[in-house]
Amino acid sequence: MSIIDNRKAFHDYFIEEKVEAGLVLEGWEVKAIRAGRANIKEAYVLIRDGEIFILGMHITPLTSASTHIHADPVRTRKLLLHANQIDRLIGQVERAGYTLVPLDLHYSKGRIKASIGLAKGKKQHDKRETEKAREWEREKGRLMRNKV
Repeated sequence: MSIIDNRKAFHDYFIEEKVEAGLVLEGWEVKAIRAGRANIKEAYVLIRDGEIFILGMHITPLTSASTHIHADPVRTRKLLLHANQIDRLIGQVERAGYTLVPLDLHYSKGRIKASIGLAKGKKQHDKRETEKAREWEREKGRLMRNKV
């Protein structure tokens, strides 16, 4: 069950592989995400000291949040993965020229998880090609619907 998607990632990158990761969140962040107040459009994934972090993910605090906690909406949040997954992703990013992008936030067994994608950047002509294919599929669907 998806909470929020990053459609821009599919437009800008070829997604080679998807990995599900846990998030280290504070209580107010979980409440805000459940209320649908998260944005991952500008977010990106960074590898630092053998750990993986998500930067730029904006979680707007609820107005009913606690007064003794100072909420930082764009703080750096750690992603939780197994050590062998982290090692494999680090190897791909450093050697093969891939990047890591957040794809979506979703629920898994009641917990909030993030899907991150191992991605390679698209060139402008690749984006145009994808758009042409999408338009053709749409037009083909219209033609088939009109024939019946």
